[in-house]
Amino acid sequence: MKHIVVGTAGHIDHGKSALVLALTGTDPDRLKEEQARGITIDLGFAHWQTPDVSVAFVDVPGHERFVRNMLAGVGGIDAVLFVVAADESVMPQTREHFEICRLLHVPAGIIALTKAELVDQDVLDLVRLETRELVQGSFLEQAPIIPVSARTGAGLDALRQALVDLGRTSRRRPADGPVRLPVDRVFSVKGFGTVVTGTLVSGTLAADRDLVALPAGPSVKVRGIQVHGAKQAAGEAGQRVAVNLGGVEVADITRGDTLVSPGDFVATRVCDARIEVLISERPIRHGARVRVHQGTSDVLGRVAISSLVADRAGGGQTSVAEIPPGRAAYVRLRLESPLVLAGGDRFILRAYSPSITIAGGSVLDPIAPRTGIRTTIGRERFRRLDPLSESSDALAPELRALALLIDEAGMAGVPLASLVYRLGLSPSTAESAAARIEEQGRAVRVERSLVATATLASLSDALVASLAEGHRAQPLADGLPREEVRERLFAYAAAGVFDRVIADLAASGRIVARDRLALASHRVEVVGEEKAAHDGLERLYREAGLKPPDVKEAAVALALRPDVADSMAALLVRQRVLVRVDTILFHEQALARLKQDTSALKQTGRGAPATLDVAMFKERHGISRKYAIPLLEYLDRERITRRVGDTRVVI
Repeated sequence: MKHIVVGTAGHIDHGKSALVLALTGTDPDRLKEEQARGITIDLGFAHWQTPDVSVAFVDVPGHERFVRNMLAGVGGIDAVLFVVAADESVMPQTREHFEICRLLHVPAGIIALTKAELVDQDVLDLVRLETRELVQGSFLEQAPIIPVSARTGAGLDALRQALVDLGRTSRRRPADGPVRLPVDRVFSVKGFGTVVTGTLVSGTLAADRDLVALPAGPSVKVRGIQVHGAKQAAGEAGQRVAVNLGGVEVADITRGDTLVSPGDFVATRVCDARIEVLISERPIRHGARVRVHQGTSDVLGRVAISSLVADRAGGGQTSVAEIPPGRAAYVRLRLESPLVLAGGDRFILRAYSPSITIAGGSVLDPIAPRTGIRTTIGRERFRRLDPLSESSDALAPELRALALLIDEAGMAGVPLASLVYRLGLSPSTAESAAARIEEQGRAVRVERSLVATATLASLSDALVASLAEGHRAQPLADGLPREEVRERLFAYAAAGVFDRVIADLAASGRIVARDRLALASHRVEVVGEEKAAHDGLERLYREAGLKPPDVKEAAVALALRPDVADSMAALLVRQRVLVRVDTILFHEQALARLKQDTSALKQTGRGAPATLDVAMFKERHGISRKYAIPLLEYLDRERITRRVGDTRVVI
């Protein structure tokens, strides 16, 4: 079954609620005050269904004072039922509601001329003509105009058929996407607890699902779901749902919050956008304070203008102080409160005072970077993000925007999961776009992020240069510590980028990667005094066997400067010529002979396990306890012996 959400729009007292009641049998005026005053104050809801189309009506207020509530309803609709009373024709709120729907890019609609029984045919034809003039050149230009009477029922069957036709051709919302439910009502039901309602924008919502309520961030669990008053196992994108929540109180959630699947969306205070100013309103100045309405949310913010969008007459200006009426521009919105936004989201701007609709727009990037927007680079960024712009880049709009985000991210990369909200893509489309960017060689997938190929190449070059500098500074060192390089060059890199660069450089033969990193061409060469010290220490420790001196004693014995002795001893350890056992340095040949000699004891055991104790070990090798204890523990670690009480068993 196709599910669509249809919002009513039109002037106060033009019969929107009465028409919904006549179509569905449900009075959308649910508040006592609404019923007493005969006008819709808050959002009302009703439902009508045929075998193949389910229509959820969102009845919105028509009074100017209640436009804020109207915007909360229109943001989640698939089509509009645009209402004009035949006895009054087009009125001020008729025009404002129409402009709001146009600016929000509502994709389709039907025009109903209500109260048709109150006028004759000539008046009806005149109202039809005035309505056509209002919607000329808009999404409603080809919409059917149907005269109806909620009182007599005339025209209702034709309107129902038009709704069915509309439902069959309407878009399907992405059921495979992450859950996103803007909340338009919050209340408590005795015996159930907190309940929220809204239009499920994307995803599939099922019982026991864990969600997050943004922007505040409390975690909630779905206890149950109702769709049009009936309990359901799950709700699908495009449906009006009521969700019983656990783990949260009514006071913790409010209209304007958004329920989302964890990790799939973020709240933001700064976004890049394209806006269009109404031709009937005043210009919007740079820095103007405005009211931003998106979905069920409305917050205050300021408009920073980047440049005008190029029109057919020529290119946009490079620097503007205001956006003229009827023109579009690229802007950065700085919000005073966080909003949950995704690329492609439509929004409305209203003046701070008086509160009138002045513009509408679409989100280009909900997570704007800290870059200037009035520079050449800043203006170019907007053009590359805008799917409507005529860019010289031959890439499709979504690939052009993705390539920009990847280039901007640098070593931090762009998480694949973020493409859903940053570019407004479905998970499948995001995966396809990522694959195409990889095929073109523009980016590489590193774990779950995309990193520009050029960035990886730059990091590789920087790492090689750092190793070369390290070799010049410490020619006797066999490389730089791995973690030191990570901290110095890759502190802000995405997970896996460091390992990817190391692996690629090692595979290409440019570096040698062990505990330390070194250029493949690097060789430790000691000459002069250091060569003599190196060779002298090696010989001294080799001849000392299992009774070696410490480095200070060796320096005295060989008449070496202490610093030269220390550096050459450290080099011999890195070369694995000397081995540190506890705090004592032994020549690796002495330790190899010790392991061989001890293992040979097993052959003389004659069936019984060969054993050693400290006294036997000291006597056998002619060494003191100072050397015996560390060496026995070394043999244990090397699995030559196993300690059993005060003795060792040769294994």
